[in-house]
Amino acid sequence: MCIVYRVCMIFIVIPAYNEAKNIGRVIRDLFQHGYKNVVVVDDGSSDDTYIEAKKLGVHILRHEVNRGQGASLQTGNEFALNQGAEVVVHFDADAQMNAGDVAGALAEMQQKNLDVVLGSRFLGNTIGIPWTKRFIVLPVARFINNLFSGLKLTDVHNCFRVLSRRATEKIIIIQEGMAHNSEIPAQIKKYNLKYAEYPVKIVYNEYGQGIGGGVKILRDLFLNRLIK
Repeated sequence: MCIVYRVCMIFIVIPAYNEAKNIGRVIRDLFQHGYKNVVVVDDGSSDDTYIEAKKLGVHILRHEVNRGQGASLQTGNEFALNQGAEVVVHFDADAQMNAGDVAGALAEMQQKNLDVVLGSRFLGNTIGIPWTKRFIVLPVARFINNLFSGLKLTDVHNCFRVLSRRATEKIIIIQEGMAHNSEIPAQIKKYNLKYAEYPVKIVYNEYGQGIGGGVKILRDLFLNRLIK
């Protein structure tokens, strides 16, 4: 890991599916905070996500069909590593995350010599979280995570992450959909990567992952377990 995180080759990887209305705002916010190596992975969007991202001069990758967030993150990780990234940050395209949290998470990584920093909305400031998500989806997700990964986290399905180059090289995302949120902690434990949770601010504009999505995550994890 580089000694001074501010001069590291930091790449921000953003998986995006039909986020034409938000992607520009997200990218500009990251630019304003000094992050210029932004990688948008357009996951087979049917709207103008690709065009809106391309206007701003970021690295733009494209899946011809919608494959899922996990697949998009893996595509972005591989690209960032090939570009010489020393740190990879996972960031959402829906304008719910705060670009200001990146610097604090990077500092946490440096000060504690961590391989991975995992965002937690329950340690930070979360605004407008739907009750079904707070009391049903996320508690079930925590149970699933503890079952499959053995890591006890306060917030499993938080897509804000900071990964060292070492961690990015070791963690290979197989789950193409949202089940990667439980797959990544399992690999953190498998490879004995040093990690910590970090409080982040999330502002909910729309309700995203629902009960049906939670069931799909569980199904994907069990199928993956059977295949192995």
